[in-house]
Amino acid sequence: MPMMQTRRRFMTSLSVAGAAGLLHAPPSRAAEGALETTSVRIAKIGAICLAPQYVSEELLRADGFTDISYVEVSDPVYIARSIGRGEADFSTSFAIDPIQAIDSGAPIVVLAGVHVGCYELFAKPDIRRITDLKGKKVAADSPLLLNLMASQVGLDPSHDIQWVTGTDASFNPLELFAQGKVDAFLEFPPNPQELRARHIGHVIVSTAVDRPWSQYFCCMLTGNREYVRNHPVATKRAMRAILKAADLCANDPAGVARTIVERGFTDRYDYALQTLSDVFYDKWREYDPEDTIRFYTLRLHDADLIKSTPQKIIAENTDWRFFNELKRELKA
Repeated sequence: MPMMQTRRRFMTSLSVAGAAGLLHAPPSRAAEGALETTSVRIAKIGAICLAPQYVSEELLRADGFTDISYVEVSDPVYIARSIGRGEADFSTSFAIDPIQAIDSGAPIVVLAGVHVGCYELFAKPDIRRITDLKGKKVAADSPLLLNLMASQVGLDPSHDIQWVTGTDASFNPLELFAQGKVDAFLEFPPNPQELRARHIGHVIVSTAVDRPWSQYFCCMLTGNREYVRNHPVATKRAMRAILKAADLCANDPAGVARTIVERGFTDRYDYALQTLSDVFYDKWREYDPEDTIRFYTLRLHDADLIKSTPQKIIAENTDWRFFNELKRELKA
């Protein structure tokens, strides 16, 4: 019975949110015109922090989309590249991912920031700070982020850190860390939640609370350039649905957690609830997505990890028009 009640409360809040958006639409909504397409494809990976795009389906349907599909992507670092190849139309991913893809020539556009802070760096008990990683074995879902973290405190990532990597399906950095074969491990949900549940290691950096990382968006919404160019109305409405869903994640984490488990986006309700309660989904109106792109691009460029400058990426591969309009329309 409690499960059904939670589900019912979530669906009620979702329906209310969708109805409110339709009944109290701003004048500009009518001026948007008809959808150029009723189809939208959203990338899917096993990352709980991307919950807004996973619970946006009802909101997308309320806005006129009838063909909504989720496209499986094998690895989070390939999300932006998948969008560039036209395999998906939109997805949220960590800011470094679209920057790297753009630097490699992917035809994508960064459209918005969605949430703040989902990466955590776990370490053995004797490691208290990033500088203690010198000479240690480290694994990371986002090696470039940890590279930047190490550089920020004066380490030379290529010489001071022993990187543990693997490409085959048997490579499991979480278990290597759990077995003591790796000294530190940087990951996104649900892995940090599992480590906490198993009482393994401790957090030495959280991008949700530790500067400078906490001052910028963690995950950005990216779209396929051709889709955005040819379907501006559909683009704005898809963005509206995902940002409304971010508000739902902030306001009803228990309901959203139950729903993404029921829909098969993740397995553990407790891990999902912890993620949704900890990640800052209510900050998307407050942070500046352009600052985020500038921050990460500059650091990647200074570290000779990409060739593009912040000015080039911002000028050629970002479009904040819809995001700025939606911030005004979807006032808290």
